[in-house]
Amino acid sequence: MELTERQSQILNEIVDEYINSAKPVSSKLLEKKHDFKVCPATIRIEMQKLADNGFISQPHTSAGRVPTDKGYRFYVDNFLEKDFFEDSDWAIDELINREAKDTMKLLQLITKNLASFSSGLAMGYLFHEKILLKEGWEEVVREPEFKEIDFISHFAEAIKNFEQEIEGMKLSQAIEVFIGKENPFPKAREFSMIITKCRFSGDEGFLAIVGPKRMTYEKNINYLKSLISKL
Repeated sequence: MELTERQSQILNEIVDEYINSAKPVSSKLLEKKHDFKVCPATIRIEMQKLADNGFISQPHTSAGRVPTDKGYRFYVDNFLEKDFFEDSDWAIDELINREAKDTMKLLQLITKNLASFSSGLAMGYLFHEKILLKEGWEEVVREPEFKEIDFISHFAEAIKNFEQEIEGMKLSQAIEVFIGKENPFPKAREFSMIITKCRFSGDEGFLAIVGPKRMTYEKNINYLKSLISKL
């Protein structure tokens, strides 16, 4: 289904609101916070059309709506090809230049920085050495989803499966985003991953961010692009 401009705007606002609040988004909230230049009844009708076509869903205990994998995919595709705003982090530039000759230190530096910025689990990998670094466990478990014990165990299992699948993954230099069931490894339907190949001091590897599907996609993608441009 091709969305109208109004439906696209409403869907994007629903995703933004849900990412920021972790709470289902109601038509009343949209009416209060955003001027769509239509009556409240029209917003409700458009939200129902989005639900009927699988872009949003309604949790059983809530009057609000949350994005589905399809809704997140539409949202991400809207800005994935856009030019990014390069972060002017001179401190990181200096550290990257200083550690450029030590691949392991560089990998550790970049992975830690990515975890701190993204509030997700950041991973850095070197293909030749088969070394995987993971940073950001403390950051990612602060997300509301991790209040559920099952969510924590599912996340740990998904990361374990990801580690087992690393060598078989086919990655491109372009940033790729896998949302929920799109993930190429098992047990990851509740999570999203942003990943790209890159080079650390000439050694080929990848950087990835893994977290709940309710992650700050645009911010994470832009910062990942910015880091890669400095390597």
